[in-house]
Formats: sequence, structure tokens, C-alpha cells
Amino acid sequence: MVFHTGAALLDAIVLAVAAKEKDGTYGYKITQDVRRVIEVSESTLYPVLRRLQKDGCLEVYDRQYDGRNRRYYRITGKGIRLLEEYQAEWENYRDRIDLIFGEKAGL
Repeated sequence: MVFHTGAALLDAIVLAVAAKEKDGTYGYKITQDVRRVIEVSESTLYPVLRRLQKDGCLEVYDRQYDGRNRRYYRITGKGIRLLEEYQAEWENYRDRIDLIFGEKAGL
């Protein structure tokens, strides 16, 4: 991918993925969902998950799955508010870029 993903955009994407499941989702699934839209390694995502947890945007709990503990991440009220801010900022940014691309293409 030509465009680099900044920390704020990566946070927004992770929060959006976590917000899709009311009861939360586990780390590996978050990684796979994020990888469908951007190229990112697990070694990049897990520190993001830990930071969002530390900041109070995600809460973490473990659940048994096939005899092992699986760590789940659930978005908090603070995380939802931050995600809403990110979404509004993204829409504004996207609209401005679309204007420039449209002008350049003569649309």
C-alpha cells in the first residue's frame, strides 16, 4: 500500500472492529479483520490493543475456548466516544480529499 497508516487511524480501525461485537472479540480475529483493509502485523496490533486498554477505551476479559483461555476485547463508553470522534474526523478528511481528487480529474 502506498499510503501509510498513522497511529490515530489504526486506533480508529481497531475500535471500529471491536465495536462490531457487543460482547467483544478476540485478538486474533481483530488482527484478521484489520488485515482485510490494511497491511499490518500482529506485532503492530497487540501494542495498540494494550494501549487502548490502558487508556480505558477497551476492556479485556478471558474466556475458555477449546481448553484454552482466549483474550477478548470489548469497547467501553470512552472507546465509543473516541470512535465517534474518529469517524467524524475521517468523514471530514475523506470529503476534503475527494474534493481535491475530483478537481484534479476535472469532475
